[in-house]
Amino acid sequence: MTFAPAPIPHARPRKITILGATGSIGSSTEAVILGAPGSFETVAVASGRDAANLARVARTLGARFAAVADVAAYAALKSELAGSGIRAGAGPEALKEAAYMDADLVIGAIAGAAGVVPTFAAVEAGRDVALANKECLVCAGEPFMRKAREKGVRVLPMDSEHNAIFQALGGESPKTIEKMWLTASGGPFRSWSAERIAAATPEQALAHPNWAMGPKVTVDSASLMNKGLELIEALHIFGVEARKLDVLVHPQSIVHGLVSFADGAVTAGMAVPDMKVPIAHCLGWPDRVPTQARRLDLAQIGSLTFEKPDFERFPALRVAMDALAAGGAMPTILNAANEVMVAAFLDNKIGFNDIARNVEAICEVFEKEGVARTPLDIESALAVDHIVRERSSARLGGLGR
Repeated sequence: MTFAPAPIPHARPRKITILGATGSIGSSTEAVILGAPGSFETVAVASGRDAANLARVARTLGARFAAVADVAAYAALKSELAGSGIRAGAGPEALKEAAYMDADLVIGAIAGAAGVVPTFAAVEAGRDVALANKECLVCAGEPFMRKAREKGVRVLPMDSEHNAIFQALGGESPKTIEKMWLTASGGPFRSWSAERIAAATPEQALAHPNWAMGPKVTVDSASLMNKGLELIEALHIFGVEARKLDVLVHPQSIVHGLVSFADGAVTAGMAVPDMKVPIAHCLGWPDRVPTQARRLDLAQIGSLTFEKPDFERFPALRVAMDALAAGGAMPTILNAANEVMVAAFLDNKIGFNDIARNVEAICEVFEKEGVARTPLDIESALAVDHIVRERSSARLGGLGR
C-alpha cells in the first residue's frame, strides 16, 4: 500500500468525487453515501455516456459538477441539469477537471482503459484514490503506483478481494507476508464439464451466482480471467512478489482474501457478497461507516469450502498468471487483448474458449516481437494498450466459431 502520514478520524464531512457514478460501483457508492447522512459531501460525478442517470445521481447527491466522457451526450446532460445549479462538462478534459477538483477521496470506478487517464489525473492532483478500476494497475501499475508514492497519495483498494486483504493485513509489514490468496467464486461454470464450457453462450456466462456486475467483468469471472487480473493488481497494491500470490476457489463468496504470515498465522477478510461493504470501508477509512448490507451469519451458512482452480477447464487464469510472472508490459498486453475478445464473445463472434486461446496467442506474438518491456509512464502503457487492441481486432477478422 502507498500511505501518507498516519490518518486521523474525520472531523467534517469527507469530500467525495465519483468517477464512474452510473455503473454498479457508482450505484453502490451512492447507496452508502445516502445511508450515512452528514458524513459525505459529493464534489463531482462522472460517467461514460449515460447523461440521464448521471444527472439523477448528481442531483440526488448534491454534486457541484457532472462530467460525461461522450461529448455527444453533453446537450442531454446540460438539459437534465437545467435549473439545478450543477455545472455540466463533456469529453476527456471534463473528466480530468472532475478528478482535479478539491476532494478528500476520488472513487476510480470508470470501467476499462477509459478509466486510467482520469484516475491518474486524480493521483497527479494529490487526491487519495479508492480504486475499483483494474486497468490502472493491470495496464499501468508501475507508473501509477510510482506517481502515488511521489505525491504521497493513499491508494485504497475497493475491489472486494483486495479490500479484504487490506483489512486482513492489519497494518503488518509486507516483509512478514508468506502468501496471499484471492478467492474466486468459480462463476457460473465452476461445476461444468470442459465440453459444456466450450459451448457456453453469453447469456450463460452472464448468469453469475453471487455477484451483480457489469457484463465484461461478469464474463471475466466466468473464465476466471478476473482473478488473474486481480493477482496483477495485488502485486502493485501490496508490493509483494508474484510467487507469493495465489487463488482459491470458494463458491460461497464469504472469505474474499487470506494472508499467511511468517509465523504461520493466517488472517481472512470475510463479509457477505455485497460491494457496499468494501466501498463503505474505503469511504470511511480509517473510520467505519454503517451500511444496510446484510450481516454475515456463519451459523446459518453452516460450512465454507475451498478448492484449487482447474487450469484445464479455466485456462484464462493460467494465461493471466503467466503474464503476472513475465511482468513488463505483458499484463498490459493481456488486459487489452482480453477486453477485445470478451467484447467479441458478447457479440457472438467467437466462442467462450476462444477468449483465452486468442489472448494467449496475442501475448506470445508480442513477446516474440520483443515489445513487452515495462511501460515507463502512463502514455507508454496506453500506447501499448492501443496497439494491442488494434492487432486483436484485426485478428478477429479471420476468427469464428
